[in-house]
Amino acid sequence: MKRTPILIIFLLAALCAEAGIDRKALLERNSPVLHTFDSLASLTVGNGGFAMTVDATGLQTFPEHYSKGIPLGTQSDWGWHSFPNPKNLQPEECLVPYDFGHGSAEALYSCQIRAAGRGHDASEWYRVNPHRLHLGIVGFELPEVITLDDFTEINQTLELRSGIVRSDFRLQGSPVSVTTACHPERDLVSARISSRQPLPIKVRFPYPTGAHADDACDWNSDSRHTSTIVSLGDHSIVFRHELDGTTYFIALQWEGNASFTRKGPHYFVITPDEGEFSFSCEFLPTYQHAFRNPYTLPAFSETGLASAEHWASFWNEGGMVDFSACKDPRAAELERRVVLSQYLMAVNCAGDTPPQETGLTYNSWYGKFHLEMIWWHQSHFALWGHPELLAHTLEWYEKAEPMARSIAERQGYKGIRWMKMTDPSASEAPSNVGSFLIWQQPHFIHLAELVYRANPSDEFLSKHYRLVQETADFMCSFAMYDEKAGRYVLKGYIPAQETLRAAETVNSPLELSAWSCALRIAQKWRQRMGMRPNAAWDDVINHLSPLAANDDGLYLAAETATASYTDTRFMTDHPAVLGAVGMYPSGSFVDIPSMRRTLDCVWNTWGWDTSWGWDFPMAAMCAARIGEPEKAVDALLMEKQKNTYLPNGHNYQTDRLRLYLPGNGGLLTAVAMMCAGWDGAPKTPNPGFPNDGNWNVQWEGLLPLI
Repeated sequence: MKRTPILIIFLLAALCAEAGIDRKALLERNSPVLHTFDSLASLTVGNGGFAMTVDATGLQTFPEHYSKGIPLGTQSDWGWHSFPNPKNLQPEECLVPYDFGHGSAEALYSCQIRAAGRGHDASEWYRVNPHRLHLGIVGFELPEVITLDDFTEINQTLELRSGIVRSDFRLQGSPVSVTTACHPERDLVSARISSRQPLPIKVRFPYPTGAHADDACDWNSDSRHTSTIVSLGDHSIVFRHELDGTTYFIALQWEGNASFTRKGPHYFVITPDEGEFSFSCEFLPTYQHAFRNPYTLPAFSETGLASAEHWASFWNEGGMVDFSACKDPRAAELERRVVLSQYLMAVNCAGDTPPQETGLTYNSWYGKFHLEMIWWHQSHFALWGHPELLAHTLEWYEKAEPMARSIAERQGYKGIRWMKMTDPSASEAPSNVGSFLIWQQPHFIHLAELVYRANPSDEFLSKHYRLVQETADFMCSFAMYDEKAGRYVLKGYIPAQETLRAAETVNSPLELSAWSCALRIAQKWRQRMGMRPNAAWDDVINHLSPLAANDDGLYLAAETATASYTDTRFMTDHPAVLGAVGMYPSGSFVDIPSMRRTLDCVWNTWGWDTSWGWDFPMAAMCAARIGEPEKAVDALLMEKQKNTYLPNGHNYQTDRLRLYLPGNGGLLTAVAMMCAGWDGAPKTPNPGFPNDGNWNVQWEGLLPLI
């Protein structure tokens, strides 16, 4: 087999980083330091597949205060639950036939059914279930008379270099220090407490709410779940938490003497004899009681060391960008956003499954994840020197393949059609929008290519070749040939700009670019595997419809959206037209001057307040590719509510969606390409930044975008 040579990082990398970046100084100056109980500034420790978020005490002492901010979540890849299904509702009862003129005459889509009956009940049940669990609260047990006002001189730091949170404060005048760390390889958090007086530790287990977006904690349903003590020793305890058909375990181990009491059905308190106290708490999907008793956990010292070593490796081996030599006054803020986004994405979005949009912090869309967002969550890993994190998550697609194949079959298409909103089981959540999206389809191909380019190997090609090919088979099958016009069209779907309707939309620009790019990549994979090009794919590539434009030379939201710039319906939500030459290469069928005019029009007239966090980096990527670097920077730093980055680095959206990780991930992808370039980028340093002397950006270890 002929092997593609390893990707050569541009010589510009060396030019941009001649002296090397002082990574220690960069991380220290951007480590968050907090002095109040800010409900929007809670801090998270985690390992990509498990995370715990803490308040200013370094633990989860005041979850109620943070529930409407960045909640104090404890979540994992494996922690999921479903409510009982006494009516034996079936997924097939959610299916509704549609005829869009291609595929099957009555293609079946999983929808939210409004009319009363089993169809409605089934669509509601399968949309809510399964949902991600909050695994448990671990915080200080304080007398009810203690309030936030009793805490003074708060000084809390997330040390980015070690991934450790250090929290110092005075409680009613007495000094307290808490150090919190997450184990990099286990779903385990350790804490060390230094206090003049012993501070009891509470452990509480909630029942899930099943709500669309909240902290997933129902504290008023004690009778619906069971918490049992499996084993209790002098320095350890193991709990079993059972909720309907879900069971998991929680093991605690502490150093020093302590007493244990049960305060309620799901409420436990450990009271140390002395103020110096440390403990470890591990959350487990299974527990081999007979195999190891008592269950031994890493002590705080071991967890802290493991965390420090893990994060040292992450920061030293990955890419880094230093804005300290830039003269633009906005540079320091951009650097802060970039560094904190690197940490947040590694903590929340590097697990066994694609991440939900609020990561492992709190539930949105019932804790489910959205496959159209995986590109925004994880494409940056391949560009920032961590392709193994993206490659690990891509393995989940093998588990999802049978369901994806069944979706394509029941709609009359070849290959596999990836679902939109799903969970670890790959079940398809009913949706009147999500089930009609298609722009998640090319992501698997695009992401696999990014991993391959970062670390070419025959093993990786062979491992994912089949899914790349069958993903492309669906894309080819979905494109409908218009014999009269002699071209392939995309129709019968809701585009990334979700205000457009499936029955009316033809040839939206982002999807056309995505189809062209992904099918070309799939052909490259065939070549690498020693296969001839697929003639049907080439036919689609060569005869795909061009992007539609109006008489003013502005690209439309779709060929059928002729009123794109006069009808407000087309000027809200995602400005996906920019993604056609932002996420993807321009290709021969995109006219760059037309896209420049389109960007200018969108920039000045779009309803940016209705946009989402990833729209701003998408606009930046478009601007960079078409030679508008000033606009690229301005897009990243546009002063809009949904482009707000909180003290902890989270991308705030609304009162309902207080964090939004696709914005953080998109920022990293945009900055990587603005520094390292993209296929066909100008051979100049930092091609996506203005060459005006104000943006002397230094970087190391980045790769260009496709």
